[in-house]
Amino acid sequence: MINSMSESTLYVVATPIGNLGDMTPRAIEVLQQVDVIAAEDTRHSKKLMNHFGITTPMVPCHDHNERQQTVSLLARLAKGEAVALVSDAGTPLISDPGYFLVREVREAGYRVVPVLGACALIAALSVSGLATDRFYFEGFLPAKSSGRRKKLEALSELTATWAVYESTHRILDSLADFNQVLGADRYIVLARELTKTFETVLAGTVAEVEAILQEDSNQCRGEFVVLVEGCKEEKASDIDSQTARLLQRLIEELPPKKAAAVIADITDYRKKELYNLALTMKA
Repeated sequence: MINSMSESTLYVVATPIGNLGDMTPRAIEVLQQVDVIAAEDTRHSKKLMNHFGITTPMVPCHDHNERQQTVSLLARLAKGEAVALVSDAGTPLISDPGYFLVREVREAGYRVVPVLGACALIAALSVSGLATDRFYFEGFLPAKSSGRRKKLEALSELTATWAVYESTHRILDSLADFNQVLGADRYIVLARELTKTFETVLAGTVAEVEAILQEDSNQCRGEFVVLVEGCKEEKASDIDSQTARLLQRLIEELPPKKAAAVIADITDYRKKELYNLALTMKA
């Protein structure tokens, strides 16, 4: 039960991403006992609350009204009330609204307490078979191909595992851009509809996964987490000392990526190899 020690507290509550069995007893208890629930979409969350017999009043808190709603919620906290924040599914703030609210609540001096639960990103990582000692999360890629390719170009040099979310309507177009920018042989894992009836986890090269989706339209439906294996780190010793000195001089005048591109144009070294060395030099 929430006691007086938890007054004037914002609870950030994770909810299921599909399977209602993933709703934790603690999350149910918190949502039952707070004074108000700030929900990304009250109509969507109402179904979840009804399922678990939660009758706590709800107010909308989404991208379009978060700043305005924050003022109201801070006033409630000032009166000693407890507030819960939920998104449509999963852990709030992970590619969902809530950042501004949480920041303002903390700066106002009130407690912010996480109530742990489902998160599509972490669920996908746990079954991916990719390295997870360090990883990078980009969220959703740009909707237009030109912007998406530009972002993928920036991500392509990461040596750690990285992940993005993608939607039904853009998954094939995104994979085509993956093929174009990362290459057909880059290893990826595509997790679809996690914890739901038609959950699928596909692993292979970009070309292999893309072919599966092109052949089976059912695999294009749902919500996706796309995980990408980081590029292999190149050994600096593979680059001769004269080229390394030239690179060192260039990065004093140019960004590392541009300097690497210039030298790649006049030598047999790969741009990625030169870029990784340039980053080491700048560190």
